[in-house]
Amino acid sequence: MAGAASPAMPNSTQIVDEMQRRNQVHIYELKAAKSTRHYEVEYRGFSKIITAKMEVEYAFDAASGKNFRIVSQSGSKMLCDRVLKRALESEKEASQDRSAMAFTAANYKFQLEGSEDLNGRPAYILDVEPLTASKFLIRGKIWVDAADFALVKVEAEPAKSPSFWIARTRIEQICAPTNGFWLPERNRSETKVRVGGTAVFTIDYGSYQIESKGVH
Repeated sequence: MAGAASPAMPNSTQIVDEMQRRNQVHIYELKAAKSTRHYEVEYRGFSKIITAKMEVEYAFDAASGKNFRIVSQSGSKMLCDRVLKRALESEKEASQDRSAMAFTAANYKFQLEGSEDLNGRPAYILDVEPLTASKFLIRGKIWVDAADFALVKVEAEPAKSPSFWIARTRIEQICAPTNGFWLPERNRSETKVRVGGTAVFTIDYGSYQIESKGVH
């Protein structure tokens, strides 16, 4: 007797639709989340290295949204103010309108490029092309978990450069499951500055404490 045929790979529209459906369920189910994040930036240029670090308490509440409290900071005050604190402000701004950065057909054109295993789990690879040059959108590739239809990995660049002084920025983000919710684990971006030098910005999102509404 012939073995059962492998299920057909869904197309990009089906993947994105299911990804959005499950994401809406998780948004509804997540009541609260907390973690201690570690932000770091290192600038190399003009024969010197400048660094800055910041420890931030992150808290999400379904009623009030995201909140950040800076616990400590060290290193270059300029980098703390112009890079690390601005990153927090940008995330706050983006969180006020989730649709502005969501992976939807309203924001992106998607093309399925195939699949591969990530940490022993199959994932779909999608090419994403922004429909507008928004500072909240990206251009590159995303990996979507084939079982949970959750965002696993991003390799991209911003759809719009935040500054004339920035020549190019490459972004990589990794997400991982925690108590049934896929959340950011780490983020790394490398920026080439027009006047010379490279800045590497990293976020370690820490270990999450999750509280769900218990609705399925």
